[in-house]
Amino acid sequence: MNKTGYFTHPACRRHDMGRGHPECPARLDAIDDRLLLTGVLDALDRQEAPPADDADLLRAHTPAHLAHLRELDARLAADQAAGGPALAAIDPDTSLCAHSLEAAWRAAGAAVAATDAVVTGALANAFCATRPPGHHAEHGRAMGFCLLNNVAVGVRRALEVHGLQRVAVVDFDVHHGNGTEDILHGDERVLMVGLFQHPFYPFTGEPPAADNMHNVPVPAYTRGPAVREIVSRQWLPLLEAFRPEMIFISAGFDAHREDELGQLGLVEADYTWITEQLQAVALRHAGGRIVSCLEGGYALDALACSVEAHVRVLAGV
Repeated sequence: MNKTGYFTHPACRRHDMGRGHPECPARLDAIDDRLLLTGVLDALDRQEAPPADDADLLRAHTPAHLAHLRELDARLAADQAAGGPALAAIDPDTSLCAHSLEAAWRAAGAAVAATDAVVTGALANAFCATRPPGHHAEHGRAMGFCLLNNVAVGVRRALEVHGLQRVAVVDFDVHHGNGTEDILHGDERVLMVGLFQHPFYPFTGEPPAADNMHNVPVPAYTRGPAVREIVSRQWLPLLEAFRPEMIFISAGFDAHREDELGQLGLVEADYTWITEQLQAVALRHAGGRIVSCLEGGYALDALACSVEAHVRVLAGV
C-alpha cells in the first residue's frame, strides 16, 4: 500500500523575515518535532522538495512576477555585500532574506513533486510541510507572507501536464485565499471551496470572483460546530456534484482557537473531521488523490497538534 508523502526541505527553514515575525522557521520545527514525538513521521514517506521549474511557475504567475522577485533578490545581495540591510520589503508583512527565493522555489517544487507522485500512484496522498506559504500570492504579486502560490502551481500541473479535467481546491485557512482565487477563477476545470473570517485581511472573497469560487465568509468567534455545518451543507454537496479527480488543500491552521492572528475557534478535532470528509470525497471520486500544502498557523503548539491531526487522517494512522 502506498504511503502518504511528506515533502519538506531545510531551505524552507532558512527563509526568515526577522525577529518576532509570526511566519517563522520555528513553525516547521514544531511540526517535525510533533510528528516525530507521536510516531506519525514513521508512517510517512519523507521526500526532499526539489526547486520548481520556471515552466511550472509560469502556469500560475506572470514572467514579470518572477523577474521582480529575482531583481529584489539580486538587489538585496548587492546591498548586503555593501553592509546593507538583511531584508528587502515587499509589503509591510512580507520580506525577502538571502534564502527566501530558494525556500519559495522549493515550496512550489514540493507541490509539483507531490502532484506528480500522487497522480501517478507513487504515493497515496501527500502533505507539504514547506514555507513560505502561498495562498495570498496572486498571478502577478507577492503579498501576505506569500511569494509563490504553491497550491495553484500544483493545480496547474495536474491540469496541464497530467490532463486532469476536474480539480478541487479546499482552503480552510482563517484568511481568504485571494491569490488562489486570482489565479484560478473562471477556470471551469477547477472548483474552489473554503471559508474565511470576514471582514479580515486581505478583505477579499465577498463577493466571489467567479462562479467556480465558493468561499464562505464567517464572522469572528465562529466555532467548530458552525464550521462543520458549512462543510456539510455547502462544501460537500458542491464537491460531490463536481466529482473531482484530485483535491488540493490549502491547509492553514490559523483558525485554531489558540491562534492570535485570527479570531475563529477551531480545535484539533475539527481538523480531523474536516480532513475525514475531504478524504471520503477523494476516495469516492479521485482514487484518494489529495495534495495538502501548509499555509498559516502561528501558535506553535496548536499548529503542530493540528497538523498531526490532519496528517493522521491522510496516512490512516
